[in-house]
Amino acid sequence: MTHQITIIGAGFGALSSVRELRKQNAHADITLIAPRAELHYLPGTIWIPSGLRTREQLTIDLKNFFARMKVKYVQAEVTGLREDGRLVDTTAGEVRNDALIIASGGRFIKKLPGIEHAITPCEGIAAVEKFSQRLKSMTGGTIAMGFAGNPNEPSAVRGGPMFEFLFGIDEQLKREGRRDQFKLVFFNPSTEPGNRLGPKAVSHLLAQMKKRGIETHLGHKLKSFSADKVVTEGGEFAADLILFMPGMTGNLWFDQTSLPRSPGGLLKADAQCRVEGTQRIYVVGDSGSFPGPDWMPKQAHMADLQAEAAAKNLLAELSGQTARATFKVELVCIIDAIDHATLVFRNEKRQIILPSSRLFHWAKRGFEKVYLNKYR
Repeated sequence: MTHQITIIGAGFGALSSVRELRKQNAHADITLIAPRAELHYLPGTIWIPSGLRTREQLTIDLKNFFARMKVKYVQAEVTGLREDGRLVDTTAGEVRNDALIIASGGRFIKKLPGIEHAITPCEGIAAVEKFSQRLKSMTGGTIAMGFAGNPNEPSAVRGGPMFEFLFGIDEQLKREGRRDQFKLVFFNPSTEPGNRLGPKAVSHLLAQMKKRGIETHLGHKLKSFSADKVVTEGGEFAADLILFMPGMTGNLWFDQTSLPRSPGGLLKADAQCRVEGTQRIYVVGDSGSFPGPDWMPKQAHMADLQAEAAAKNLLAELSGQTARATFKVELVCIIDAIDHATLVFRNEKRQIILPSSRLFHWAKRGFEKVYLNKYR
């Protein structure tokens, strides 16, 4: 009997799930549902403002990958689940399954008054292009960059890319001979921004800001944005251009399901990546809330690790076996600044930070090439 396996999403976790499923089972019937048959490699968007990367270089057409992997692609938005997850409702009709992997990513919390005045880079390539165009048109002024989290979901935060944009823009403006015409301000409601990277990393990042002449506004809850300022409980400051990464929560379509949710709105998962209390429903990446240390990151690497475990467990369940595979928790972050980068690594045994080097910049670019070649 051929089982029908459905995957929701076309990002890192979803595509890694496809590869692992096909590696473990050459004959499984796999259907993938997503609005577009494209992978947008968001880690590379940090290089768009400097011209090191373009939209075309970071957008991968997945049709050939789907053909190689024998995946049926359904172009649609998911709107809900029925029949204990065995039926996926979409804008293109219903899709039945024997097992399901949810990898549809997270949703940024956009509740702050005036947040429309801020650009959120991880929303996609278009957002970074907008920021890049604004930056090019400016002759000077204040650029404010920061991030915040989901107070009910400590893991649902994306801070790493904001440090890269911050240091990358500083370096870019220096290269253009314009740095003295701009004030860069980094803001965060915590006094220890990036603490998920570890205390050594926080000290390093703050020292880098001081060295580069980047002002900081830390430890104050955000209240609002406007076209020309950032307002916090600790005061306000002028800003001609704002780059801000809010915390994340679950997709809106989760509300049209009976799946259990975490306090922060994500899908509650167990150590095997199974959605708690369900049969053959798994979650990977930004969509899920997983057991583990409080520093467990939301990044592509973790989504890949979770996808591997989810695929193995899903196939085990379909074969009548016990799902036992778990995922290791580790953070790997190369904080890039156009031509040099700092390496931060953390797992449950150690924390490592290696000073800025051109080697790590080229390692990041090399990883990008190897990773994307899997899908070209």
